[in-house]
Amino acid sequence: MAAEPKIRTPIVCVMGHVDHGKTSLLDRIRGSSVVTSEAGAITQHIGATIVPIEAIRKMSGTMEKIPINIPGLLFIDTPGHHAFTTLRARGGALADMAILVVDISQGFQPQTIEALQILRNCKTPFVIAATKIDRIHGWRINKDESFQSTFAKQNERVKSDIETKTYEIVGNLSDLGFSADRYDRVADFQRNLAIVPVSAHTGEGIADLLMIMIGLAQRYMGEELKLSVEGPGEGTVLEVKEERGLGTTLDVILYNGTLSVGDEIAMATQDSVATTKVRSLLKPRPMKEILIEDRFERVKSVVAAAGIKVSAPNLEGVIAGSPLFVVRGNMDELSARIRKEMQEIHVNLSEEGVVIKADTIGALEALCKELEAKQIPVMRAQVGPVSRHDLIETETSKNPMLRVLLSFNTPILPDASEIIKDPLYTQVKVFSGQVIYQIIDQYVEWRDEQKRIAEKAQFEHVMMPAKIRLMPDCVFRQSNPAVVGVRVLGGKLRADVDLVTLDGRKMGHLKSMQLRQETIREADEGLEVAVAIEGVTIGRQLNVGDDLLVDLPERHVKVLEREMIKTLNVSTQEVLAEFVAIRRKTEPFWGK
Repeated sequence: MAAEPKIRTPIVCVMGHVDHGKTSLLDRIRGSSVVTSEAGAITQHIGATIVPIEAIRKMSGTMEKIPINIPGLLFIDTPGHHAFTTLRARGGALADMAILVVDISQGFQPQTIEALQILRNCKTPFVIAATKIDRIHGWRINKDESFQSTFAKQNERVKSDIETKTYEIVGNLSDLGFSADRYDRVADFQRNLAIVPVSAHTGEGIADLLMIMIGLAQRYMGEELKLSVEGPGEGTVLEVKEERGLGTTLDVILYNGTLSVGDEIAMATQDSVATTKVRSLLKPRPMKEILIEDRFERVKSVVAAAGIKVSAPNLEGVIAGSPLFVVRGNMDELSARIRKEMQEIHVNLSEEGVVIKADTIGALEALCKELEAKQIPVMRAQVGPVSRHDLIETETSKNPMLRVLLSFNTPILPDASEIIKDPLYTQVKVFSGQVIYQIIDQYVEWRDEQKRIAEKAQFEHVMMPAKIRLMPDCVFRQSNPAVVGVRVLGGKLRADVDLVTLDGRKMGHLKSMQLRQETIREADEGLEVAVAIEGVTIGRQLNVGDDLLVDLPERHVKVLEREMIKTLNVSTQEVLAEFVAIRRKTEPFWGK
């Protein structure tokens, strides 16, 4: 009689908008505090936590007598920032089920909708966790109680508020083509999405959420979760890191089959497919997260689904995000499969652009996607530390605004670090950090400031429009040069410019100007200044009350109209238009 196939632990993906409480929800389930250790309090890598069925039964008293045939749930905490759409897509595809976290008060946000689209495309069953119910004004906390129990103890205004906010979520889902209701009103979980109101802070509703997840796995995923223990292991490399006493290790999510000590495994490196033999397997203790666990249990074999640490020789070149397969049979076919998966990494490269380095494929994809959204081109994208060679390649960019290297969560090697410190050796600007969107924000801020500096320098060399009027009782010298008081009627008057009358006749050269007996280089609209004008005599060519315009060269007018017009104030634009109109009376295409 054939043995009944074992039931694989279902993989549950936790998704949702940034700051809506995904990691806090997992922290409540596993009793840890991962959220406080994450850079920027936003999850930057996919972590994996196994929650055994015994723990779930203990949390949910209503499940004590229900027969359950799955060994527990493996939770994947996907990154929270909207930049990680691609990683979430990979997480969604990897997961059997998902929890979509929505802040009950904030409702749907852009990332919520992105997550829904991913789940729909991947055909992944999911439930909605409507979080932060304890923040509803007037909420009475009933620690760790089921939602129905704590809801019954709230006053009518709070109940009404919860109902309203829940039905706003129902309406949002309906607009996107999903039928949904609060979990205790759902009759058919295959036709309707369940919304479970919860609080990660107080534990209220957590038992209900776990009960719904177990129910989904039991009722609708039985066939998908059955596997043969004999099947070769298949997984994804989450992280490659050094461990004291073990050397380089891999954090892996095993999603199919079995992985054992002594197995030959194949993974992707930067340029090829590497193989090695498993020296030891270290499993995180239940309810602990693989990326932060510091005490592991050594095991001889592990069955999917599980988060596992793999120790083996020659792992240094393995790429985080690479598929991992136990080698059985034809190695050529396996290599081709790994290469195909690696080629499907979504990175759009341009001939000219910034260079990016990251510690994982997922982070690389996320960086690229975020940069693409901001229309920032990427010339080269690689996993690994920043080297001297990276800086040399980055420096080949002709555009100084793109002579930039963005480094996410990956070390800068000593030879590169020395060059970066000395501006005589490199013109490359390096931005590094542990939170993707902060690195990109820093770069954008720097780039915009560089543009402002460049524009300011350009403005200083471009002659500005200005209109002046000779003031009465302010003729200090009639000629050689004429010194007279003027009012700036509009624009920006600068020294060392030629002047013309309102009918276009040339009228001397404004050599210098003074304000309160101090020499100044420019004067804005409304100022009254003394100017020295060469080549004219007051009372002969010019008279008190006359208006004059700065005589602008044609090439300067082209720059002003095409590149700088939006930076000019209204009066300067009006003076420019007046001057151009005078010139175009005799030359219709002048300055165009």
